[in-house]
Amino acid sequence: MTEIKTTDPTATEAGEEKDWTAAKAFFDSLKTNKPRPPKPQYAVTIAVSSRSLFNMVAEGKIYKEDGVEKYVAYQQEHDNEPLMPGVAFPLVKALMTVNARLRRLYPDSDELFDIVLMTNNHAQVGVRLINSINHYDLNIERFCLTGGESPIGYLKAYMTNLYLSKDGEKVLEAIEEGIAAVTMFASGDVENQLSDTQLKVAFDGDAVLFSDESEIIVKQHGLDTFFEHEKEFENKPLAQGSLKCFLEALGMLQRKFYAKNERMTCPIRTYLVTSRSAASSGVRVLKTLRSWGLEIDEALFLAGAPKGPLLQKIQPHIFFDDQMFHIEGAKELGTTAAHVPYGIGQKYHKGIFIEQHSEDTK
Repeated sequence: MTEIKTTDPTATEAGEEKDWTAAKAFFDSLKTNKPRPPKPQYAVTIAVSSRSLFNMVAEGKIYKEDGVEKYVAYQQEHDNEPLMPGVAFPLVKALMTVNARLRRLYPDSDELFDIVLMTNNHAQVGVRLINSINHYDLNIERFCLTGGESPIGYLKAYMTNLYLSKDGEKVLEAIEEGIAAVTMFASGDVENQLSDTQLKVAFDGDAVLFSDESEIIVKQHGLDTFFEHEKEFENKPLAQGSLKCFLEALGMLQRKFYAKNERMTCPIRTYLVTSRSAASSGVRVLKTLRSWGLEIDEALFLAGAPKGPLLQKIQPHIFFDDQMFHIEGAKELGTTAAHVPYGIGQKYHKGIFIEQHSEDTK
């Protein structure tokens, strides 16, 4: 009987790192013009569903009406027909533009965006997805095709920083797993001309970058109490919201450009678009960002005015908000919006309470 040998964890980690280094050296020795994917532990990993990256409405209709077998057969018959771009496609292109700039400045760095295609499609559909990705020259090398099962359980294994999906239920699953996740919504009939040289990302504040602690006061006690509270606690940082980590990742990459004296030509620009009033409640927000060591390029305090017209001017690749009426207003004026299903705002629509509190959830 063979003796079972114990393994030293430190030696195992050192061995894994040595194996990775050897594998990287081997692949680097191969001649290719295609960029290598970064090491996951250093990358900003964005997991995107196939229905967000590509427009699969027609294919989805076949799946719902005719079942999975005919759906898979249809996809195989159209292996060489590229899928049309979907709601997340312009964002993914912008992320890759940033990567191209970073690679020129830091050829050996793994601090890059890494896009993972995360889908419950069957492996047979993968051929069409790969052909579509190659058709559009997208640098997406990591896939997760789960054959009808939910892919959410794999998000942590892929070291995901942000998950983009059109499926609200899967987004909630991801949030339960501790992953920052949003539901994507396509813009309406208006089409904004997005920058092809600069990634623009717009964030709401409360319940997005920050927790919903202050928004709870507004909803339950009114604006006057809210203004008094924010004045009293203006030097106490707000707790972080689910998208703080993504702003942090963007800031890390921005600083790499600043270090090369490229602040004015940085291909990443961030925006805070908040319903807060500047004079009455803006100081706490700005001091919170300062306490986190984070910068925001532009801060727009709207004092309750609609966000859609400002967003139409900014033309971001994505806008994050926790309240659906802001999402709807953004969509109507051509902005790709992402719903963050977090906080007390989910119980209200246009300021009207839509969900009865239960004793069990207090």
